[in-house]
Amino acid sequence: MCPPFALRLSLLATLLAAPALHAAPAADPSLTLGEVVVRGGEEGPLPARRILSSVDVLGGDALENRNTKYAWELFSLVPGAMVTNFGQGNWGGKFSIRGFNGEGEINAVKLLIDGIPSNGNDGNMPFLDMIFSQDIDAIEVVRGTNDARYGLHAIAGSANVVTRVGGNETQLRAGVGSFGSSEVQLSKGIEKDGFSQNYFLATQRGSGQRDHSLGEKSSFAGKWFLTPEGSSTRIGLIARHYESEAQEPGYLTAAEARQNPDQSRPHNATDGGVRRMNQLSAHLETALDEQLFWTARAYMNDYTDKRWVRFSVAASQQERLTDETQYGFLTNLTYRPQVSWAHSVAIEGGLDAQWQQNHSERYLTTNRLRTATRWKQDFDLDIYGAYLQAVIQPTPQWKLIPAYRVDTLRGGYTNQVTGKAYDVNDYGTIGQPKFSVVYTPDPRYSLYANAGRTFQVGVGTGTYKVNRTSDMEPSVNDGWETGLKLAPIAGVEGRIALWEQKASNEARRVLNGAANDSEYIGNTRRRGLDLQLSAKVGAQWRLWGGVALQRAIITQAEKARPETQGMEVDHVPHRLYSLGADYQATQDLKLSLWANGQSSYFLERSNSTGKYGGYNLINLSASYRLRADTTLDFQIKNLADRYYEYVWWYDNTVKDMHAPGDGRTVYGAINVKF
Repeated sequence: MCPPFALRLSLLATLLAAPALHAAPAADPSLTLGEVVVRGGEEGPLPARRILSSVDVLGGDALENRNTKYAWELFSLVPGAMVTNFGQGNWGGKFSIRGFNGEGEINAVKLLIDGIPSNGNDGNMPFLDMIFSQDIDAIEVVRGTNDARYGLHAIAGSANVVTRVGGNETQLRAGVGSFGSSEVQLSKGIEKDGFSQNYFLATQRGSGQRDHSLGEKSSFAGKWFLTPEGSSTRIGLIARHYESEAQEPGYLTAAEARQNPDQSRPHNATDGGVRRMNQLSAHLETALDEQLFWTARAYMNDYTDKRWVRFSVAASQQERLTDETQYGFLTNLTYRPQVSWAHSVAIEGGLDAQWQQNHSERYLTTNRLRTATRWKQDFDLDIYGAYLQAVIQPTPQWKLIPAYRVDTLRGGYTNQVTGKAYDVNDYGTIGQPKFSVVYTPDPRYSLYANAGRTFQVGVGTGTYKVNRTSDMEPSVNDGWETGLKLAPIAGVEGRIALWEQKASNEARRVLNGAANDSEYIGNTRRRGLDLQLSAKVGAQWRLWGGVALQRAIITQAEKARPETQGMEVDHVPHRLYSLGADYQATQDLKLSLWANGQSSYFLERSNSTGKYGGYNLINLSASYRLRADTTLDFQIKNLADRYYEYVWWYDNTVKDMHAPGDGRTVYGAINVKF
């Protein structure tokens, strides 16, 4: 049934201004914002935007001129995505989907960069910081439980950031803005005789509105791909390096935040940290014959982070060290047989593995000088997965996609303080059946439904059998979705989707705990309604918008917290929205106005400490083409200078802690292509 909150038809009025999504046939269930270059035809691996139901694609032209401190801010353009802004230096924020929050307790999105898994051990997304807007070709977000390609962390879906490869173009972007911010992005493409080289260099420096918030970061990427003449084989290598150093302004009490939201308290004077990341990946694509296509990717991820943070004047400063190295591969084989009994058939099978070497240390400090050791941990985690899926079209109107995935985990944990070692929980072979169906009675309309299972395991040392004699079972998410994709007339398209996910024995990370482990909160149910629409009005206007209505409820509380029975999961707003308008005023001048916001949320799962975090922000931008190769960009964020904040619950003594967001900010940039 449709959840009661989904019946608020008044919200449909919000959709009269709808998403700037380029029209696509309704038989293709994806929605696209901006232009996306699709290479190849009916060959290669099965594309998500053609076989999965809730897929949103952001084209690079909609992203490259956005002023952002971090790439995760770009996900505010994705309908139904929640962006959580902590405002704390290298730990600035993240995005989440489908009724999961962005607190870091449960990281429910599988992140990929050019198809390479890019989550940290706990599911966080630090590697996303390596990417800058000018280097993005597209962002593809898949929501739901029916994608068989990925296992660990893909609880609610996945996001793949595809960067630019190929071309013969040099592009320079230089910009300045409020609070002393500045950035330079430089990209160079060289392509000749089947060999492409792409180089990208970016540096950014600046503060936020709050004191003690200066940050500097730089990123480099090199991409080399070879397609021999007359060959259907493509091989490539991608290398990335990233470094950042940032101050953290810390959190304020409610009174301090309202009295002076720009301040950073004296006890946060030495908070901040440094981060370094590397990513190296090798890519292979080849057609073995006219019906068989093989892809393979191997990679190495390296992530080092050192952070000093003091959450309140009543707490000690902590030094947090994280050092993670991941090795892995993904490979799949796609077979497109010619059959007489169906319109078309495609079968795909895949294997993947990841080997993690993780090290974590935590100390109590005073002005960055160590005073006590909290923990020193080494833990290895190996993940092995396989899947098989088919796309069967018995007739042109019907598409059936059965799929099955299995995952298994191995590893061990050593407490370097006590010398004790522990095995990983024996989660067994985690089976994940999935099924999708799409019916297209008319090219303008497509009805779809799907059901699937994803899984979650403990986080940090919670993955291992610490002080236990029995093994923990994985948390299983069973979900379904049904919806309508429509493109009734040229220039207008949209999607309506109703979905649900139920989790057994849901686990979440203990964020400020004493052992780097996780806890169980019980069984949960998430439900939602997604509404998306777009309209191109005449030759000059494009209107867009999306609304997500959602609830996350604890249906069976964990025994130690019976008071949470029937309560809401923390930091999950009931409503998310984004809407806007693009106006091509002249051949050279383009104006854009957009807004995004959310309702307030509970701070913890007893729902007894009030609701915070709601906001409504309006933004404005203008792009003026001076000549064919030069464009000037201007952007004003938070045009109305509205107060907004991120709020979290520390404990019953310190209570709620607040991080005010930036007020009105102004940016300008010049873009030159040559």
